[in-house]
Amino acid sequence: MTRTQHRLLDRLGATGSLLCALHCALLPLLIALLPTLGLGGVLDERFEQAFVLFATLVGGYSVLSGYQRHRLWQALALMLPGLLILWLGVLYRPLHESVWPHALVMTLGGTLVGLAHLANLKLNAGHVHGASCAH
Repeated sequence: MTRTQHRLLDRLGATGSLLCALHCALLPLLIALLPTLGLGGVLDERFEQAFVLFATLVGGYSVLSGYQRHRLWQALALMLPGLLILWLGVLYRPLHESVWPHALVMTLGGTLVGLAHLANLKLNAGHVHGASCAH
């Protein structure tokens, strides 16, 4: 994958993760508003699980391949707990069924994943290809 493709993937991941965090922060308001608009299905748990799976695949690939280039752990240190928190939020039933705690957990996880992508962008930008670099 080219450097431009890596940057695009990180930007996509950061944007999606931060939009997810915003979505989760506004979730309690949306829960009250969407059924009145006939859009209650937007909050379906399968959609949320699919989004977390997508974030895991994009984030995992992007940050791990970035780590292989720059060998710095900062992006991984944000990505791994962020994904763990997101999966906890969608799979742990008591938390998933509690509106405010669920919103807080998902907001925190999405924010960490978004910040991991931004950190990865910065780390990749600072990576210099030299004689000791294999990438």
